[in-house]
This record gives sequence, structure tokens and C-alpha cells, in this order.
Amino acid sequence: MSAAGGLSDAELASLIGEMREGNAAPAAAAPLRPELLSFETLPRFAELKTQQAAAQVLGLENPYHRMHEMRAGARARIAGQEVINFASYDYLGLNGDPRITRAVAEAAERWGTSVSASRLSAGERPAHRALEQALAAVYGAEDAVAFVSGHATAIAALPTLMGPKDLIITDAFMHNSVMLGAQYSPCARRAFPHNDLDALEAMLARDRSRFERVLIITEGLFSMDGDGPDLSRLVALKQRFGCWLMVDDAHGLGVLGATGRGIAEHAGVDPRAVDIWFGTLSKSLVSCGGYISGPAALVAYLKAFAPGMVYSVGLPVPVAEAARTALALMLEEPERVARLQANSRTFRDGAVAAGLDVGQAWGSGIVPVIVGETIKTVLLAQTLLARGINAFPVLPPGVPDRSARLRFFLSAAHTPAQIAEALDVLTEEAKRIGLIG
Repeated sequence: MSAAGGLSDAELASLIGEMREGNAAPAAAAPLRPELLSFETLPRFAELKTQQAAAQVLGLENPYHRMHEMRAGARARIAGQEVINFASYDYLGLNGDPRITRAVAEAAERWGTSVSASRLSAGERPAHRALEQALAAVYGAEDAVAFVSGHATAIAALPTLMGPKDLIITDAFMHNSVMLGAQYSPCARRAFPHNDLDALEAMLARDRSRFERVLIITEGLFSMDGDGPDLSRLVALKQRFGCWLMVDDAHGLGVLGATGRGIAEHAGVDPRAVDIWFGTLSKSLVSCGGYISGPAALVAYLKAFAPGMVYSVGLPVPVAEAARTALALMLEEPERVARLQANSRTFRDGAVAAGLDVGQAWGSGIVPVIVGETIKTVLLAQTLLARGINAFPVLPPGVPDRSARLRFFLSAAHTPAQIAEALDVLTEEAKRIGLIG
């Protein structure tokens, strides 16, 4: 018998050898290269400089980080010029609504501007639970949990839920937050072509039995394309193959359905058939943060173990109150949703009539105008802005190659005259660059 906790002599000798190896002198270090201490040597910095130089040669302005000089809604002011704004997520026209700003001011007066700690330790406030209960009610769910960042919500939740014996399957056009959350998860990952549920079904038939848990993820309304999935069939597939289904309804809430309850209401599907609802507070709810809604066990698990909840400060009370008040107004005033949907259809139909490519957009909140070429896309955005129309260009790798586009975000606050003017200017400028005849 060995004298070391029941180890055999051979095991003890092996352990001592490993300890000696661990204490051995380290291998010769690579020579220090002082030039690598410059941030300009980061891999993509040269790419950034090349893009900037090319834009300067072509006479293209940088479309990113433009300074807005007033509250952005249906109108905005950029570099002293007031423009019709189609680059805001304020779908319901609630940003700056006096009922919301009053609720925010009262919350700030009572609770201050920060909860000053993670909710786990000392940051829990009644406003958090009030918001979460309101969000859960929208989906008929047992509970919800609100995170301080929308982007970080998926990144915190997915690695917490999925393990090494599991599989995440996403639509290929998922938002960056979900793709990163899946990448950071210790599970296998697959993607199916955008909205191709035949491909998803074949994938499940081939691979489902190899994994313990499988999570299918889609969006209620895809932010780059303005279309959505066949939710009824997705529910049928997840039930048939024994999977979880997660829907990112960030752009669907407030936009889809008669009362703005999102893709489930739009599709006539019981929202309780979806296991995990994920969304953000920064679109229709004119605030900041993210949420997960679903069964009580899911929420309890995330509140206990998700790093973005355990180790991050909680939502400021004014931020939570802004979202809760906006959600209440959305439900109290469904005419806002109807007006948004009518404005969106008008814009989409007008663009199609002009010969512009809007892809498969439903005409609900988001209408892409697909240009294809990157330079033409930036040029079109620049000429539109000069004429008082602000629409943001989206370029690869944010979208697939040769599918650069302008995204038009419609709002309930846009007037018929503003939409008509935007369509007229867009049509004229698209003809001028040869996009349409």
C-alpha cells in the first residue's frame, strides 16, 4: 500500500513525475516584438484604413456614427439639417411621449439613476418585477427576467442553458447576439438556410437522436429582411422531434399582430407553445435592455446562473419604468400598431411599384431596399440624406455578399406626406444611379 491517500506506488511515482515536469524551467519565450503593442497592428485595423481611404477617393462620406442633434423619431436633425428619419427603432412613435418621460422622471426622483449593484446582491427593486410580470403576461408565460443589455441577454442565456451533449440550430440570418451566444455555448451548432423549414426538418431527422437537448432558434421579424418564419410549422417540428424553440421577437413586439404582441399573435399561435421568448426593450418599448420570458423554471435557472444576471448591475429603475409604461401604452392604444402596419404596407407597396427590390419583406416595420453593390448602396444613402431622407446602409458582412441594402424602419409617427416624399426621392435617386429604369 502507498502512504499517499490510497494511491499505489506506481500512481504516486507518476504523480511526482508530473509535479516535477510542472516545476521544470519554461521553454524559451518567443522574442518580444514591441511593434505589436500598437493597436494599429490589430488584424482588422488595416482593413478599416483601406475602407476609409477608398471612401475618400470615391467621395463617399462615412455613414456611421452620425451625430443626431435632436430626439430621433419620424424626424431627426443631422449636421444642422432636419430630415425625415427612417433609421430609428421607434416603431410606435412613443419615444419622448410625455407619459413615459413623466414616469421616468418620477422614478429617477425616487430611486436615482442606478440600482448600484447586481440584482442578486443588492440591486433588486419593485420596478424589475413589475416589468417582468408585464412582459410575461404578453406571452401568457409563467415568468420573465430582464437583463441590463439586449445584446448580452442571448450571450448570457445560451451558454447557461446548453451543455456539451446538446445542439443549437439557428436560422442562418439570426442576429449577431444569438450567433455569438451559440458560439460561446459548449454545445454543437448547426444553421439552416433562412426560413427553409424543409432543410431544418431534414437536419432534425438526421441529427436529433445524437444529442440530449436541441434548441431551435429563429426571429419573429428578421431585422435585415423584414420577413419572418412559419411559426406554426416550427412549433409542429419542435414537438415532433422533442426540441426547445426560442424566438427572438425583438423586432416583432409592437410591430406584428393586431395588438402588437408579436409573431405569435400574427401567426395565430398560442405563445405558450414557444419555450423561450427573447427580446429587447430598445425597439417598440423605447428603453434599453433585454428579456427572456417562459416557464418559471427557466427564469429561475437564468436568475441563479446566467452571468449577465449574476455579475451585472441591474436595470436602472427609470429604464425599467420607461419600458413598462411603453408596454402598457402599446396595449392600451392598438391604433398605434395599426397605423405602423398601414404605413409599412404603403411604403413597401410603393417601393415595389417603383421597381425596387424589397426581397421577401412582409411590410411590417422593416422594409429593405436591396441595392446589391456596396458602393452604390453608400452612394444612395448619401444622396438621400442630402435631400432630407435618412436611411441607413447595411453592408457585408452584416448581410450576404452582393446584397447590400438600405433599411427603412417605419413608424406609427410617420405621416402619409412623409412616406410619399421619401418614396419620390428614393425613386428619383435610384433611377439616377441606374438601380431602376
